[in-house]
Amino acid sequence: MITVRGLTKRYGRVLAVDDLSFDVEPGKVTGFLGPNGAGKSTTMRAVLGLDRPTAGTALVGGRPYAALGEPLREVGALLDPGAVHPGRTGRAHLRVAARTNGIPLRRVDEVVEQAGLGAAAHRRIGGYSLGMRQRLGIAAALLGDPGVLLFDEPVNGLDLDGVRWIRGLLRRLADEGRTVLVSSHLLGEVEQTADRLVVVGRGRLVADTTTAELLRGLGSRRVRVRCARPDLLLAGLAARGAAVERVDAHELRVEGIGAEDVGEVAAAAGVPLHHLSEVRQSLEEAYLALTAGSVEYAGSDPVQAGAAR
Repeated sequence: MITVRGLTKRYGRVLAVDDLSFDVEPGKVTGFLGPNGAGKSTTMRAVLGLDRPTAGTALVGGRPYAALGEPLREVGALLDPGAVHPGRTGRAHLRVAARTNGIPLRRVDEVVEQAGLGAAAHRRIGGYSLGMRQRLGIAAALLGDPGVLLFDEPVNGLDLDGVRWIRGLLRRLADEGRTVLVSSHLLGEVEQTADRLVVVGRGRLVADTTTAELLRGLGSRRVRVRCARPDLLLAGLAARGAAVERVDAHELRVEGIGAEDVGEVAAAAGVPLHHLSEVRQSLEEAYLALTAGSVEYAGSDPVQAGAAR
C-alpha cells in the first residue's frame, strides 16, 4: 500500500506539490491523473525516495522507501525509460540490477519474456526505439517480483500490441493483489484499466474516487433521440423539465432525464422513435470538467488566434 499524507514539495519559489494526501490500495489499479505540471511525477519521486518532501510523508507499506531492506523486491517503478546506459544490452542492464539486489538471474529471462523484449534484449540500448525502452523499463520494474508498482506514462511509444499487453499486465498485477499506481494522459486507456482515480491539479488533490463514481457523479444524464416529429417531442420534454438541444431536422439531444423517461414522453405524445440511446459521459469529459481551473500550461487556439488577426 502507498500512503501519502500532507505531502508538500517546493523547488525554490515553485510549489510543485501542496499538502497532498491519498492512498493507493492493494488489488486495484489506481490512475494518477492531472495536467502537465500538476505534481504527478514529483509525487512519484517522493514515494521512491528520489525527492525529499518539504513537508509530509510518502510511505510504502508504512515505511519510507529508504527504510526498505530489499527495495527492488518490494517496489518496482518505471519513471524515465531513458535513464539507462546506452552502451549496455537490455539483458546486461537487467543482470546488473538483479546482481546488485540479490535477485536470481533466472528472473532476467522471465521478465525479458514477460515484457516481450525478445531478440532486442541482446542489442545495445542506445539503438532501442522508445517503445522498446518502455518494455525494458517495465521488465526492470517487474524484476524483483514486487508487491507495489509505479508506472509513469507506461504506454508512451508502444504500438497497438504493446498497448493491449500493458493493459492486460496492469489488470493482472492488480488481480494478484499488488498495489498499482499508473500515471497517464491517455484517458481512454485509464478508463478501461483503472479501478480508482486520484486527480491532482496545481499540486493539490482534485478528486479521489472510483472510476465509476467519477463518471456517474459529474454532469447530467444525456440522451440521443431521433424521430419524425421532433417539435412535438421537444414540447413534451420541455414540459418535463428536460434541457433539449436540436441537433438536426430529426435529432434531439436531451439532458436532465434518462432514456426511459424520454420514451415515456414520446409514447404519451404519440411520437414514433427511430433511435433512442443514453450517452455515457467519457472519462475525458469528466477529467476536463474537473481540471478546468487547474491547467497551468495551456496553448492558444490557432483558429481563434487567426480570426483575431
